Amino acid sequence: MKRELVIVLDFGGQYNQLVARRVRECNVYCEIYSYKTSLEKIKEMNPKGIILTGGPNSCYEADSPTYSKELFKLGIPVLGLCYGAQLMMHVLGGRVSRADVREYGKTKVIVDKADSKIFENVSKETICWMSHFDTIFEVAPGFERTAHTADCPVAAAENEAEKLYAIQFHPEVLHTAEGTKMLSNFVLGVCGCAGDWRMDSFVEESVRQIREKVGKGKVLCALSGGVDSSVAAVLLSKAVGDQLTCVFVDHGLLRKNEGDEVEAVFGPEGNYNLNFIRVNAQERFYGKLAGVEEPEKKRKIIGEEFIRVFEEEAKKIGAVDFLVQGTIYPDVVESGLGGESAVIKSHHNVGGLPDYVDFKEIIEPLRDLFKDEVRKAGLELGIPEYLVFRQPFPGPGLGIRIIGEVTAEKVKIVQDADAIYREEMDAAGMNKTVGQYFAALTNMRSVGVMGDERTYDYAVALRAVNTIDFMTAEAAEVPYEVLQKVMSRIINEVKGVNRVFYDLTSKPPGTIEFE
Repeated sequence: MKRELVIVLDFGGQYNQLVARRVRECNVYCEIYSYKTSLEKIKEMNPKGIILTGGPNSCYEADSPTYSKELFKLGIPVLGLCYGAQLMMHVLGGRVSRADVREYGKTKVIVDKADSKIFENVSKETICWMSHFDTIFEVAPGFERTAHTADCPVAAAENEAEKLYAIQFHPEVLHTAEGTKMLSNFVLGVCGCAGDWRMDSFVEESVRQIREKVGKGKVLCALSGGVDSSVAAVLLSKAVGDQLTCVFVDHGLLRKNEGDEVEAVFGPEGNYNLNFIRVNAQERFYGKLAGVEEPEKKRKIIGEEFIRVFEEEAKKIGAVDFLVQGTIYPDVVESGLGGESAVIKSHHNVGGLPDYVDFKEIIEPLRDLFKDEVRKAGLELGIPEYLVFRQPFPGPGLGIRIIGEVTAEKVKIVQDADAIYREEMDAAGMNKTVGQYFAALTNMRSVGVMGDERTYDYAVALRAVNTIDFMTAEAAEVPYEVLQKVMSRIINEVKGVNRVFYDLTSKPPGTIEFE
């Protein structure tokens, strides 16, 4: 059965992943593509709907991202958001220019057309998230205004006959009170999607496709013990059984005692028949990372070394046809392979792959899923909740939670500090309310006094964020007494640390991880 598809055309907006994620909350499959995607390719994909994202440019400037009029004449419903709305008006003959008053933040929007399909069951006055310098002063021919604000004459407009809709604000962010309802009205109401994208059908279809692709071939799975690779491994095990071998590389960049914990769950004594092999390669990775400080270079080295280890293990067990990795959709987009937004960081299982890999093909069964969808798939596969909802951990591990050069000494410092932090957060019940929390090691050393003696040691940074989708995040409000206890324990128990910071940065502008 062919999957229904809504596509997001990305014009450089910071919320491109969030738009796709919100559409999927409506049980409609959605993918992100650059605005440079040709009209021919869009026709080939045959989407049920198209959404144009926001972006940092002014649509009326000569070198700004744009699209031809033909996009709006395909007979496919189009929803423009922020820059996408302005571009739609500009291309189709409306007037967009610099606003007299910039709108940013929560804004009251007044709906002018109660029977608009986009605003069906939406309040007459609703709070929305605005972020724009330019505004629509005149709608394009055939359009009518459907909403406004005190400072924005056209907060929304539509050409119902052509199924073209323009919204000046961002319905995809949580600050827009009824935003999900508006997006649902578009994809289910206007586009006519059935809303049958669900994890039970995803798991069933994935198992079928993997069996078909693998046939009688041998499969090697990169198992890190994290949520993504664990779900990928169990999914492959269900599909191909003992044709699967799982290799766990302990690169020396894991959390404290994590190597032994992973082996206890997935190894011979665990509950899964995964043909589990553990490779202790700590010194090998430390050697490759010696003297390297630049974050992207560290990621590339770790990614390449992962593959080299797998190739060596594959040769030991005989011919291997497929390599499985736990790549997920945000990895793909943030590595610059989906949409138009800038490369944020290479992921070791996407942008960090070396040019040559000694396998017939790489299987990435979770490549289309966001993090919360991966967890739902894990539950569908019967993986215990404590594994499915464990703290996220990046593929390059502590290599990107240590600013600057990675050494065995620094790894031990951050492992010990992180273990204390997580232990105290869990004891305070914060594990039930905070999305992710960890300790990182800064590259800063400073003077301190301990036991009447001068010290010159490292500073540890504590991170805790609240997030639903890991694409946007806010610093969590950790009780001061918890932070104080963590600080005291780290400085007293972890050799080489004399300062502890708490990171208040949100995403954006920061990332959740440090490098």
